[in-house]
Amino acid sequence: MTESVLDYMARLGRAAREASRAIARASTGQKNRALLATAAALDAARPELAAANSQDMAGGRAAGLDPALLDRLELTPARIDGMIEGLRQVAALPDPVGAIRDMSYRPSGIQVGKMRVPLGVVGIIYESRPNVTIDAASLCLKSGNATILRGGSEAIHSNRAIARCIAQGLEQAGLPPAVVQVVETTDREAVGALITMPEYVDIIVPRGGRGLIERISRDARVPVIKHLDGICHVYVSAYADLPKAQRIAFHAKTYRYGICGAMETLLVNEVVAEAFLPAMVAQFREKGVELRGCERTREIVDVQVANEQDWSTEYLAPILSVKVVEDLDAAIEHINHYGSHHTDSIVTDHQGEGRRFLAEVDSASVMLNTPTCFADGFEYGLGAEIGISTDKIHARGPVGLEGLTCEKYVVIGDGQLRGESSH
Repeated sequence: MTESVLDYMARLGRAAREASRAIARASTGQKNRALLATAAALDAARPELAAANSQDMAGGRAAGLDPALLDRLELTPARIDGMIEGLRQVAALPDPVGAIRDMSYRPSGIQVGKMRVPLGVVGIIYESRPNVTIDAASLCLKSGNATILRGGSEAIHSNRAIARCIAQGLEQAGLPPAVVQVVETTDREAVGALITMPEYVDIIVPRGGRGLIERISRDARVPVIKHLDGICHVYVSAYADLPKAQRIAFHAKTYRYGICGAMETLLVNEVVAEAFLPAMVAQFREKGVELRGCERTREIVDVQVANEQDWSTEYLAPILSVKVVEDLDAAIEHINHYGSHHTDSIVTDHQGEGRRFLAEVDSASVMLNTPTCFADGFEYGLGAEIGISTDKIHARGPVGLEGLTCEKYVVIGDGQLRGESSH
């Protein structure tokens, strides 16, 4: 790592730590003014955003980026509209900071409760999608955190243009510019510096491919909120309404192949497999989905052989593995063994089965009669999400405003001394 990159990242870290104190004490009104002013600045800067994004798109094509990455990189007018709308929605959300709950009197006469407070400085590392810059900045700002954003080198011009709009919003609200800082260097060593600065950074959120997230999880000296894979399941129960199950399973897979909430394995109870699978397989085939099945599946429908690796593969593509299982216990056992603890759903009209599935499947989101692609911060009413966590400590599932805060104890007394009774 060059000394200049180290020095640069340390300077960003010091500025973020100082700015975190200012944003932590900012009023809800001040934070909302910054968000709405940023939205107005984005709207006014459409030509500049388009020009910057054209540079990135040209560079991406020249570098041979695949079509999926180029699609995520592109800032269309509709995506700029989406960024603006996202800022307005986050501004409209309740402010979690300062909320006090569960105040209760203790026998000593003191009151004890909990107050929600910002985490401090959030480092976010992401690839390709420049609209993440706005999602991340808006959620960190509203939750009272300073943030350091390190986007992919392929989106550097777009991210710089967006950063200028954020800076205008912060200035109009009277907030320090270091509340949101976009890393200017494309040097990969900047990531190594960001994830090893616990004196400046309180939490790291990586958004990107498995390689990025594995590297950060391995090397970080700062706590990480992350998920590695989205190996999501839909289980069609013996008590399922089969037409409804077919609609749910089809949508769970084909809504968008490349999202972490897409279904990757379809589990079908053996009681309904012969009635359910032929029509389901025909619908997937018509859509161009490649199917890989277990031995019992292949006795019913003509699909490719699924091997052991298929059950633990996140395809992010029009490929689906299918398994016939004996009962609910076998479905739960399969999900907890092969899944990634992201999102799993059961289709059933049996209330007891539904409750057991929700209680016993060990995933960040568990669903009843719902496609797994609903695993999304916006759909959960969070306004947006900074990521989805499959960890169990601090935040789990889509991470919105509340996930970017923690709690501290608040104790209120009137001169009581320990060991003295209030009576």
